[in-house]
Amino acid sequence: MSSTDQQSSHPAPAPADAQVPGEHEVPEDLGLAAEFPGVTRDEWRELVAGVLRKAGREDLPEPVEEALRRPVATGVTVAPLYTAADAADLPTAVGVPGLPPFVRGSRASGGPAGSAEVTASGGAEGGAPGGWDIRQRHAHPDVAVTKEAIAADLENGVTSLWLVVGEGAVPADRLGDVLADVYLDLAPVSVSGGTAAAEAFLDLVDGRDDLAPGGSLGLDPLGEHAASGQPQDLSGLAAIARRAAALSAGRPRPALRSVVVDGTVFADAGASAVEELGCSLAAGVAYLRALTEAGLGVDEAFGQLEFRYSASADQFTTIAALRAARRLWDRVGEVSGAAPEVRGQHQHAVTSSVMTTRRDPWVNMLRTTVACFAAGVGGADSVTVQPFDAALGLPDSFARRIARNTQSLLVEEGHLARVLDPAGGSWYVESLTDELARAAWDWFTEIERAGGLAAALDSGLVRDRIATAWDARAARLATRAEAITGVSEFPNLTEKLPQRQPAAELHATGGLPRVRAAQEFEALRDAADAAGDRPQVYLATIGPIARHTARASFAGNLFQAGGLATPAGDGAGGLGDAGTTVACICGTDKDYAEQAAGLAAALKDAGATHVWLAGKPDLAVEGVDGYVYAGCDALDVLRTVHAQLGLEGVQA
Repeated sequence: MSSTDQQSSHPAPAPADAQVPGEHEVPEDLGLAAEFPGVTRDEWRELVAGVLRKAGREDLPEPVEEALRRPVATGVTVAPLYTAADAADLPTAVGVPGLPPFVRGSRASGGPAGSAEVTASGGAEGGAPGGWDIRQRHAHPDVAVTKEAIAADLENGVTSLWLVVGEGAVPADRLGDVLADVYLDLAPVSVSGGTAAAEAFLDLVDGRDDLAPGGSLGLDPLGEHAASGQPQDLSGLAAIARRAAALSAGRPRPALRSVVVDGTVFADAGASAVEELGCSLAAGVAYLRALTEAGLGVDEAFGQLEFRYSASADQFTTIAALRAARRLWDRVGEVSGAAPEVRGQHQHAVTSSVMTTRRDPWVNMLRTTVACFAAGVGGADSVTVQPFDAALGLPDSFARRIARNTQSLLVEEGHLARVLDPAGGSWYVESLTDELARAAWDWFTEIERAGGLAAALDSGLVRDRIATAWDARAARLATRAEAITGVSEFPNLTEKLPQRQPAAELHATGGLPRVRAAQEFEALRDAADAAGDRPQVYLATIGPIARHTARASFAGNLFQAGGLATPAGDGAGGLGDAGTTVACICGTDKDYAEQAAGLAAALKDAGATHVWLAGKPDLAVEGVDGYVYAGCDALDVLRTVHAQLGLEGVQA
């Protein structure tokens, strides 16, 4: 060891006047901002009101924060500020992780990496030590490809498998070949594909007593009813449930659950978190009735159910929704007479298909990372991250790698699973959890009054309610109040989309629709691409760059969201070179007052058939046919411009 190393290995002597740690007095109340003067909520409101008035808001509500509330689900809005006063009326009995009412999680311990997960029933479940179960989905019909993908996943962090079985996906009669190299005592397997898939997997594992806990047979006849519009028979559930329960005989936790309450069917139709939670609760109750009426005990029936929920990039709503779902299911169990140890809802979170885009699909990596984070913080038992190219077709090996590594990084390097319910105690999260739970319970009881979920599906009650929720969100998407990066904001017209093998349509049709947030903007992009030469809107600028850049950038961003190129030039002179008949004037309000009317006339003299202006309609410039501004209906503008340019495929 060098002399320098020897010197650095000894602590420096303490100053003569230094206090020893034991002499410090620890204050009873440790304030995080103790060195700053206190601020009251009224003072905050005054500052907010001042900012809003500077932005042109004169008629402000009382209290002023109501002006900044935003909707996150049907009947649920969030405020810009939460304090202890907002949580004063919330239920105090949120419990602890692993115990009723399970708001704080169905697991009693998260633990460091390498420790076992502990469920409400007292045992480890799933294949994920020290975190949630990392579940990867596989639907490729080629058995060799699927086997190779499964091997790569299990070798690189995935802890359980989700196999989509049926026509166009994994063949039911080849399940044995697909899983030949999988240690089923280590890796739980869940299948989707109805009764045929469930029976094929049961036949494969019949008689085994070493299955890893956490698997599922994926039966969801009510989900099939919702997707197809065709009523399904629930009478066969009990027979399969008994076979599944037999595999768990004498074990403290289910090795295989038979029923999945798939809330993503409703989320994919445009439901908000309230509709998804309420419908899943109604489906769960219907399955409990079917199983117990067929002779299963209440506790046994509870042990046969798994719940699947969508996780979106609205992280706090996802966190609160998962917490609320456990609270609601515990209440169902309480009134059903189920034992406390079986009432902890087993949750499988899947990153939302609604938020996934085909355009600029690389941004999906960011969306799914946030959604996965929210699912983990929200306490999901299993999480599936959909590959970033899921909307384009079957994922390649790179996409699957990114999907699984998203979870591994959060668990192994981000240490996200070391703390259970880290959002617990937040005034915001606790308030939002309570509001979602109450709104979802109201919707659930409305479904029950209508005769249950099957009857509510047949009568159109569920479809109409979800359509209303989607219409409200679609309005926010159209005005870009809810932006879609890479699609409705900051589109890349020169992007080269990755090519993927088309995926078979595995979802039933005829019932609830399947929607995506980006679908309307992407339809416009597709129509513009199909035109051959890129259609254009000429940006006619006024004045120096410093004055017109803001509005020219805004207008260019908006028109490009519809697949339209936006060449710019000073005044009307560049219209001919742009080769278009649609123009948009960009400048300042002062410039508009002096020059916009004349420029509009000059543009029309130069061949423009339609002239837009980047500014609000109250500018009322003569010769201008339309206005684009923050908060305008961007979809309506783009459809109109497409029609003006003679593009086919999109109705104005």
